[in-house]
Amino acid sequence: MSVKNPVSLLSDRPLTDPHFDRLEYAPLARHLAEAIYKMAPSDGFAIGIFGSWGSGKTTLLNFVLHYLNEMPEEERPVIVRFNPWWFSGREDLVERFFSQLLAVLPKYGLERLKKSIIEFAESLAELPRYGWLARLLPAFFRPGDVPERKGKIAKALEKENRKILVIVDDIDRLTADEIREFFRVVKAIADFPKVVYLLAFDKKVVVQALEEEQGIPGERYLEKIIQFSFELPLPDKVSLRRLLFESIGVVLSGTPDELFDQIYWSNVYFEGIDHFIRTPRDVVRLTNALKVTYPAVKGEVHAVDFIAIEAIRVFCPLAYDVIRKNPDMFAGVVASGLLAPLSREKLRVFHEGWLDSIPEEDREPIKRLLKRLFPKLEEAWGNISYNPDWLPKWRKARYVRSPDVFPIYFRLANPEGDIANAEMKAFLSYISDPKKFGGLLVDLAKQLRPDRTTRVRVFLERFQDYAEDIPLESIPPIIQALVDVGDQLLRPEDEPISPFDIGDNRFQIGRVVWLLLRRLAEPKRYEILKSAIESGRSVAIVAWLVAILGQQHGQFGAERQELEEERLVSAEHLRELEELAVKKIRKAAEEGSLLKAPHLPQILFLWRECGDESEVREWVNQVVESDEGLAEFIERFLSKSYVQSLSDVVGREEYRLNPKYIEPYLDPTIAYQRIKNLEDQPWLTEKQKIAIRQFLREYELLQAGLDPDSPASMLPG
Repeated sequence: MSVKNPVSLLSDRPLTDPHFDRLEYAPLARHLAEAIYKMAPSDGFAIGIFGSWGSGKTTLLNFVLHYLNEMPEEERPVIVRFNPWWFSGREDLVERFFSQLLAVLPKYGLERLKKSIIEFAESLAELPRYGWLARLLPAFFRPGDVPERKGKIAKALEKENRKILVIVDDIDRLTADEIREFFRVVKAIADFPKVVYLLAFDKKVVVQALEEEQGIPGERYLEKIIQFSFELPLPDKVSLRRLLFESIGVVLSGTPDELFDQIYWSNVYFEGIDHFIRTPRDVVRLTNALKVTYPAVKGEVHAVDFIAIEAIRVFCPLAYDVIRKNPDMFAGVVASGLLAPLSREKLRVFHEGWLDSIPEEDREPIKRLLKRLFPKLEEAWGNISYNPDWLPKWRKARYVRSPDVFPIYFRLANPEGDIANAEMKAFLSYISDPKKFGGLLVDLAKQLRPDRTTRVRVFLERFQDYAEDIPLESIPPIIQALVDVGDQLLRPEDEPISPFDIGDNRFQIGRVVWLLLRRLAEPKRYEILKSAIESGRSVAIVAWLVAILGQQHGQFGAERQELEEERLVSAEHLRELEELAVKKIRKAAEEGSLLKAPHLPQILFLWRECGDESEVREWVNQVVESDEGLAEFIERFLSKSYVQSLSDVVGREEYRLNPKYIEPYLDPTIAYQRIKNLEDQPWLTEKQKIAIRQFLREYELLQAGLDPDSPASMLPG
């Protein structure tokens, strides 16, 4: 059943028509209206409806009025509806109460009661407090004692055929002084015949206020005024849930199917969210929060996780603040090893510490909910462990547990320069066209993020999350595009800045190729790689891929060889691909583009290992014949890393150029003499100057019998 009154629900306005009742208040309201209709109290009657804020008291009162208005007009009670929360201060409160009562009487032909009521009201207290009545209506004001004036009103009411129903709501929103003053007035007039008071409030708040004034138990004082009372029944939990689910369903309309899991939702809801949904107002608060925040992140977050995080924000802000400020304590997995910054014990101590500040009744539901949302907490409090292989899966599903996705839940937007989920899906529509897909990758390589890395780095990482879903027929064009434009994606901005970095874009490309090809049989893998290498233009990527394939067979410095079933290609096909790679490198050398290729030392290494070493040296000799060629060649062997000591806040940039690196291609001693004469040449680029200085320094260290790779040798100065 759909929500019939969504505007009223979302605006937190009480319902007025029982037709829209979803929480079974209408039957109670009908019975209460019938009881009031049949009453003929000789001494007046006060009914108390007790309920906490947001429990639906005002909706119940509205339904009572609805049913009373359906009764014969001449027999309906005179209805005086008074909301004391609209006014403030003792005098204002009493003034408005009697003014409102007086204003209603003429409408029902009871104007003759006005004189008696005015005189009685004036006599309730000293003239300075209620002198406004005499000033407003001097013609009706006559001095006299309270009992006499009260008796006049009682006699007049006894002669009337109609009852007076005084409805007062939101008494608990008054200050303690105003609550005491209001009940003082009600106590004085509660025994008028044919007058029924219907009072709605939070009993706990009112009892506490009355206790402070009277010096006696507030509940006992309340019993002197109210003849009949009942606690507003808690809404049926099933109905409350249905109301919430239907309301959330409207907000989540258009959410991609893969970002909402029904079973996961049931677990998350009943583990923690359900605990906080106690009243209709709780439904409204959560729905309103989602209505504002969810549209900004729709399609970028997992809907279930987002509802849960918003529920924590609305109902347990302290927990929300802890999560928001400590992403490392919630997202991701617990790293293992001696150098791991966070142990299970530290994690457990942290979480038990802040949980102690959560109200006791909320502590266990919050703990259960967070264990569902963040597997890292399962590791802290249980024996379950998760390895880093889970991270790509969590990122793809857009779970809050993913360190990459976590910020979106709290910033309500993708981090600047990130690849939005919707954008990623749009990009994947290009994969069947190598030219378009390659062009997209090149464009992303030109777009910098705030951290100065490129967006293509993010794309290549995110693409791996979708590798298993790529249609098999799209694998050849994807690999073709990567081999064709791959060298243009090897940007210096994406180079690793520490030993803990997961690798540059060559590594990411190699990872993508491996994830895609492993889904195919070996002959098909070979065909795809052969075709891509033959027609591709990226020499560095070709050399990198062939080197990876060779390492699977134990070549090129690999510590071990993979099992045969884990290798992408057979030994025979590997040799053929190596020959194709050498041809590709040789062709680049002949065309004059090889010197400009990224990662030249690795390309030359593969050429030397898989081809003819003499032709490699011959090409190098041709390149370094000129001083300009020598400077550029030396520059291509310059490497950069970041070193950080225990006292450093951030790492410092460090260059390396060990003369041993060029020894297979060029005699370092001969190179040293020539390079020394180039130090002050004005045509050198800044990077060439750095390369020359570093080469000379490390060569001189070697001549002095020192190892340039030794940390002591690399100290500044």
